[in-house]
Amino acid sequence: MSSVSPIQIPSRLPLLLTHEGVLLPGSTMRTSVDSARNLQLVRSRLLKGTSLQSTILGVIPNTPDPASDAQDLPPLHRIGTAALAVQVVGSNWPKPHYTLLITGLCRFQIVQVLKEKPYPIAEVEQLDRLEEFPNTCKMREELGELSEQFYKYAVQLVEMLDMSVPAVAKLRRLLDSLPREALPDILTSIIRTSNKEKLQILDAVSLEERFKMTIPLLVRQIEGLKLLQKTRKPKQDDDKRVIAIRPIRRITHISGTLEDEDEDEDNDDIVMLEKKIRTSSMPEQAHKVCVKEIKRLKKMPQSMPEYALTRNYLELMVELPWNKSTTDRLDIRAARILLDNDHYAMEKLKKRVLEYLAVRQLKNNLKGPILCFVGPPGVGKTSVGRSVAKTLGREFHRIALGGVCDQSDIRGHRRTYVGSMPGRIINGLKTVGVNNPVFLLDEVDKLGKSLQGDPAAALLEVLDPEQNHNFTDHYLNVAFDLSQVLFIATANTTATIPAALLDRMEIIQVPGYTQEEKIEIAHRHLIPKQLEQHGLTPQQIQIPQVTTLDIITRYTREAGVRSLDRKLGAICRAVAVKVAEGQHKEAKLDRSDVTEREGCREHILEDEKPESISDTTDLALPPEMPILIDFHALKDILGPPMYEMEVGGIKDKVLAAHRAGLKQVIIPRRNEKDLEGIPGNVRQDLSFVTASCLDEVLNAAFDGGFTVKTRPGLLNSKL
Repeated sequence: MSSVSPIQIPSRLPLLLTHEGVLLPGSTMRTSVDSARNLQLVRSRLLKGTSLQSTILGVIPNTPDPASDAQDLPPLHRIGTAALAVQVVGSNWPKPHYTLLITGLCRFQIVQVLKEKPYPIAEVEQLDRLEEFPNTCKMREELGELSEQFYKYAVQLVEMLDMSVPAVAKLRRLLDSLPREALPDILTSIIRTSNKEKLQILDAVSLEERFKMTIPLLVRQIEGLKLLQKTRKPKQDDDKRVIAIRPIRRITHISGTLEDEDEDEDNDDIVMLEKKIRTSSMPEQAHKVCVKEIKRLKKMPQSMPEYALTRNYLELMVELPWNKSTTDRLDIRAARILLDNDHYAMEKLKKRVLEYLAVRQLKNNLKGPILCFVGPPGVGKTSVGRSVAKTLGREFHRIALGGVCDQSDIRGHRRTYVGSMPGRIINGLKTVGVNNPVFLLDEVDKLGKSLQGDPAAALLEVLDPEQNHNFTDHYLNVAFDLSQVLFIATANTTATIPAALLDRMEIIQVPGYTQEEKIEIAHRHLIPKQLEQHGLTPQQIQIPQVTTLDIITRYTREAGVRSLDRKLGAICRAVAVKVAEGQHKEAKLDRSDVTEREGCREHILEDEKPESISDTTDLALPPEMPILIDFHALKDILGPPMYEMEVGGIKDKVLAAHRAGLKQVIIPRRNEKDLEGIPGNVRQDLSFVTASCLDEVLNAAFDGGFTVKTRPGLLNSKL
């Protein structure tokens, strides 16, 4: 042995009771303190003590601390570890607790418990001598063959790991620099071992016994790693350290329920996250920030709220598509065909997309344009944006801006706030996974403003081609290049868009459709879509163009085609009921019934021509296919035409006219039945004129009639 005088621990030590985790001499771990006696120990001894001796504790494993002071101490484990408290971190979330960073010094044995409250203090006997053991030839001779065998297995295990990892390289150097007596405790705390095995090593006071118990653990780890190398793919070999070794730093909850396996998995995730940061293609500035944050994360106890925030931040950084993009399809002819197939009319808009493709062919690094489609609801602004992405072969992401009144929705929250998260732009990039998607900023004219800022002002940086190459989200706090993103905004009007924001966008007007365009859109897109959604086929239902024109003129009055689409859906639902009922009846009828009633069907069809599909309910057989939708069927399904419908409140209106002294009242013809509810004396004083079109109203309203005749080919306005 060396002549260096040993370091002695105090003969009396305060005891820190731990239930999960075993601290071995020479190792370091973090432990959470949240029980009554342990909390009192930290507050009275560590936080108020001023000497080095006040930072030395006796850590007793496999002994839970009672929840309250009133409860007696449980039986204490005989052997403990004297530890030096290196760091104390307090927190009140989710409940008051402290996190201690402690380093094991030596073993001790409890001689007598001197005091139990407010925290236990015991008289102890030191079992290990804290000396500097030089790695000399004399020591090698004393340790003999057992020490050499242990050293050989330790070196073999470490060299099977990835030496490019700093922690592994440092461990390899420690094998040569540390005294052999300290290696069993240190390696046992690093490799995968259970708490029971660690407890056995702690109880092994004899150095020879300690070597004999540790060697099988090393052999088991080596065999497991060999098997792993045979089964894993070659590209994953650099991750073998994750299975074989854990960081020396560990977190143990005294009164929690977290198991060692969960801790190991979490530590392994941190190692994998560090590898992703090293191999990512993020810019240099972002890489520096991530390296700095991962270093902070390693030193941070998992119980701290900031731990989860930092980890979420780093995971977002490695998932963002810094340099990942899709290849544009620049075939103009194919793009023209695709746009024509998806959308009818909209020539100005299609022309602008084809212009972008043409210029993109000639210039590879073209910045994405900022387009704004302005038009009434239902004309297809959003669906055109999706078609543009399909034409270019890009990912598509829609961001709904209607009602947004917080600038953090655009720029994100600063990470100093609880529950902070990135803005919608960065979240959208994470979702699509590429840096050149098509972003649709829907309803940009409906942005709000509040005490949380003006989101329209935040969009100024996003939608400016001269600035968005260096867009900085508050959450990321590093620049992200948005210049390759194709932004398409939609709006119903430009009146509510701020002038500065409007100046940054290229306005493309999307006007409403004519009747002829609506008919084409209905038969090219809407009717096939509704048939597919309702499980119908063209062999089961037919909607002629004249019927479509009736729906457009009599049941809808809009610039777009949303109401037309809903009316077609109502027709398909009614036909689906008839088809389903017909199939049910057909299943019940046998062949003899069908032949007997065939003549009956022909007789009925000759005598009574049905005016609508509702007449088929009187037949026992299923309806004839295809079901033809005509004007009579429209009345049965959709009701009376919207612009020939009766009005309400006829009685109130007539009584008001009577009180005002009027003598003549013009009402819709369909409201003639409402005159019965008007008192007889009022009816006698008034003259009623019923009208079904605007010409009849004008003829009745003007003395001598209205001389302008309706020209042929024009539709009369219906009441």
